Amino acid sequence: MIRFILTFFLIVIVLLVAELSSPVQEAFVLPFTSAISHVSAWIMQAFDDQVRAQGKLIWDQASGFAVSIEAGCNGVEAGIVLVAAMLAFPASWRQRAIGIALGLLTVQALNLIRIISLFYLGQWNQTFFEWAHLYLWQALIMLDVLLVFLVWLRWISGQHHGDRSHGLA
Repeated sequence: MIRFILTFFLIVIVLLVAELSSPVQEAFVLPFTSAISHVSAWIMQAFDDQVRAQGKLIWDQASGFAVSIEAGCNGVEAGIVLVAAMLAFPASWRQRAIGIALGLLTVQALNLIRIISLFYLGQWNQTFFEWAHLYLWQALIMLDVLLVFLVWLRWISGQHHGDRSHGLA
């Protein structure tokens, strides 16, 4: 357990320091954040043709309301926590790769729901937007990371027990 915790924190620190570096920001984080804003706008345009995106900004042409997807809101940090947990836990590289790929997709899918809901909450009520943004969604995203990790643990545990039961036959 101590090995897992130490490895987890070491990986989190290394990945967060890397994420904050200028080369990673320019090559990955900023383009990724822009892609998140464009995907969010594309989804919203299916039922709201007034939504536009440019860079990390999403706005409503009719009301002029806009949100900017900033660091901490693009899902990168949540992804770092998930990746660190999966890399720190003893599992095969195949299990880690599958868990990381599906886990990151799950976290980003929820993050898209988060961004879209906050966009409409902000147009409806600024106070509720702030509360949902700072408290509700922060907790839900990290809860999602925890749940994805726990589901992954159960999956690899089932694989391990399945391998053992086949060996006994």
